[in-house]
Amino acid sequence: MARPPVHGSVIVTDWHETVEGKEYLACILRKNRRREFGLLERPVLPPSVAIDTASYKIFVSGKSGVGKTALVAKLAGLEVPVVHHETTGIQTTVVFWPAKLRASDRVVMFRFEFWDCGESALKKFDHMLPACKENADAFLFLFSFTDRASFEDLPGQLTRIASEAPGVVKIVIGSKFDQYMHTDVPERDLTAFRQAWELPLLRVKSVPGRRLADGRTLDGRAGLADTAHVLNSLAEQLWHQDQVAAGLLPSSPENTPG
Repeated sequence: MARPPVHGSVIVTDWHETVEGKEYLACILRKNRRREFGLLERPVLPPSVAIDTASYKIFVSGKSGVGKTALVAKLAGLEVPVVHHETTGIQTTVVFWPAKLRASDRVVMFRFEFWDCGESALKKFDHMLPACKENADAFLFLFSFTDRASFEDLPGQLTRIASEAPGVVKIVIGSKFDQYMHTDVPERDLTAFRQAWELPLLRVKSVPGRRLADGRTLDGRAGLADTAHVLNSLAEQLWHQDQVAAGLLPSSPENTPG
């Protein structure tokens, strides 16, 4: 697998905050609310806007209770479950994210299809894990900052799930980062893990999303701002991996942000 690119060397990370970026984001919002997309749906852009779509399948892995379903809900702009319930089977969620490529100034619409499967279902049914891994472009490995065991389980997950998929992007995400004062995973352990595995490691919060003036509806733009670092990282890693696979880039980039 190609080494991860330098952060910000592929995607313009703050582009979604610009006037141009907000115009593109409007296609995945409706009155400041996030639009939900089915497997066969896609955002509608003005005829004058020419944009390519890059589609990817992403398998979300992690111990029960670390927040896999909550993470996907946040990325999709959906309500995060208040009470934890084990996902009974495979749940798929489609998220669209426009991003600008740094090298070409071209905007690409990234289509992420997240596959989330409960730990019990994976253990009970032998066909579940192969179905989730089949044709996957990326694996997200989750642990919780409040669950030491979930962090210690990461090497086993990486070996069990990703060992036979060297060309698949791998990203580690620590959930419940807002509860960092009560963390069971100190910074020195994160540093040692990054040095050993050379994988991107992101942090996400578990606080409920911000709401519109009615106090009930999730604020779609605020939700995108809260999760942009995850969506941009996915877009950057996946696009770079595709360029390396196509022979357009070396596998060990020395790029630095412009």
